[in-house]
Amino acid sequence: MLKNMGPTDKIIRVAIAIMFGILYFTDTITGTLGVILLVLAIIFLLTSFISYCPMYNPLKISTLRKKDK
Repeated sequence: MLKNMGPTDKIIRVAIAIMFGILYFTDTITGTLGVILLVLAIIFLLTSFISYCPMYNPLKISTLRKKDK
């Protein structure tokens, strides 16, 4: 599995995941939408830690800098 996520992409995903988690655990967003956002936050965190997004492959996207490849 090749890396296809750059550092900026990872930082943005982690920040969004933290925001979704805060919104969920403070009961600002509840119900089905809250669960969906929480699952999305977990996916964002996992993809950030492994530096790989499976959705980027079919779209042929890579946010890595040329020197990081």
